[in-house]
Amino acid sequence: MVADGLLTRQRYREVPPRVDYELTERSFELLPVIGALARWGYDWTWSAPREGEDVRVGAIFRTAPGLLAPPRSLSGTVELVVEGDRSYVLAAAGGLVTVSEQPPERADARISGDVKAWVAALGPGGDVSKLSVSGDPTLADFFVQGFATAATANAAAA
Repeated sequence: MVADGLLTRQRYREVPPRVDYELTERSFELLPVIGALARWGYDWTWSAPREGEDVRVGAIFRTAPGLLAPPRSLSGTVELVVEGDRSYVLAAAGGLVTVSEQPPERADARISGDVKAWVAALGPGGDVSKLSVSGDPTLADFFVQGFATAATANAAAA
């Protein structure tokens, strides 16, 4: 994907080694396709994880630019922390959502929980009781409920 101009690759001289990939302008045209694939996943594959199944919550977060459409008036950043894994920063501005895996300089809200808590929050039912939320409640609610709403709407339609 780097060779095809869809991603840029940045390698850092750290121990352990770290490499970051970022979307290019060209790849942003694919966001509606990614959103459609995420909706299809909610329609046809969302269920409680099977025993031993490894759920990658970050993969769900990465669909946000194609799946979520914030009102143009909503702006700010939310740090989503998957305990024992990593942080993701979702930003809303001008009716669009972006995702970064870079540590935020500043976040307007912070939501954290383990994988089990995130799976419960992001799926149908949107159970956020096990997540820790701080900062701007409007931003936090938009991002968490946006995923849950997509799951609920698609589950109801199926």
